[in-house]
Amino acid sequence: MKVLIYSRVFAPNIGGVETVVMSLASGLARMNKADTGVTTDLTVVTMTPRHGFDDAGLPFPVVRQPKLRQLVRLIRATDVLHLAGPSLLPLLSALLLRKPVAVEHHGFQAICPNGQLLYEPTHEPCPGHFMANEHMRCLRCNIKKGMAGSLRSWLLTFPRRFLCARVDANVMPTVWLQGQLKLPGSTTVHHGLSAHIGNSVSASQPSTSKFAFIGRLVSTKGVYTLVQAAQQLRVAGFQFQLKVIGNGPDRDALWQQIVHSGLEDSVHLLGYVPPGRLDEQLAEVATIIIPSLAGEVFGMVAAEGMSRGKLLIASDIGSMREVIGEAGLFFPAGNAAELAKCMKRVLNEPNLFARHGNIGRTRASHQFDETTMVSRHLDIYREALACDD
Repeated sequence: MKVLIYSRVFAPNIGGVETVVMSLASGLARMNKADTGVTTDLTVVTMTPRHGFDDAGLPFPVVRQPKLRQLVRLIRATDVLHLAGPSLLPLLSALLLRKPVAVEHHGFQAICPNGQLLYEPTHEPCPGHFMANEHMRCLRCNIKKGMAGSLRSWLLTFPRRFLCARVDANVMPTVWLQGQLKLPGSTTVHHGLSAHIGNSVSASQPSTSKFAFIGRLVSTKGVYTLVQAAQQLRVAGFQFQLKVIGNGPDRDALWQQIVHSGLEDSVHLLGYVPPGRLDEQLAEVATIIIPSLAGEVFGMVAAEGMSRGKLLIASDIGSMREVIGEAGLFFPAGNAAELAKCMKRVLNEPNLFARHGNIGRTRASHQFDETTMVSRHLDIYREALACDD
């Protein structure tokens, strides 16, 4: 069976989509006929430049930045097309060629023009203006792109949703997302975690006074809310350390907020940390904070934190509730005062870390197994092929 995975973003870029696609592709390439009863011939197509990345070291071929004619040839030659997100050009091409298609949704592009389900004017979670036919709100939401850019994003949402309703399978990482998108042929497959995450041995003992944030430095990730909460802790007289791991366009503005709040000695911007060094940076950290305002359909940082046995503090949004379960503390998205209360609980109640950390590690190993994720995708491809015959 020939499988073509199309992902606009891929290594060497860093992000949730890139991580999931690499995990799925590597898992499919490792499986052989003895394991599954079928031989999988896998290719990944991406628009991400190589930038020195060693594609030859991967267990599958990668085609980067193909021209339209080459992309159509690749789709024509495959048995099943897997789309990491509803990219219109390959989606339309595959349907015209009558190829089985599985779309894995990593965002809200099928129901939201900006793909984040965030109402930009107020920086609050969007209640679903597009699906409620409140389209003027959608146009106002994305006005930072200019009227032409906002109009383009809004218009493209219609064909994107129309085409997703006609594919063989819409794959969702959470049941919550499935309920939001309301697309036919939907099935939920949780993302899987690599077996090596959380297995490194460290001589350091986690400290309940040390927190970490991991993610892109953009406003939707809630980093400004986190710094506000940290300032409230400082005013209340608490001693703590916060590591901010990741890069992004808001780095300079975030640093200015940290300086203005007098938190230079407590909040540390570490920038990008390679996966091989992440466990080292997190060794002394007891709690990972995920203050996202919107845009989360799964929460890979949450799942990986659970696998590492960390206590989690997360925004109370649907996907986070589903992934974290009883392994963490929750606060209303964007509410710095409530986030500060959760951080105070961790500082005042050291037993929270051990209790929630053990729950999280067990939950991650049971719910987010990489082999199970790969097998479920293979079943979806086979079902799509069978329906197409």
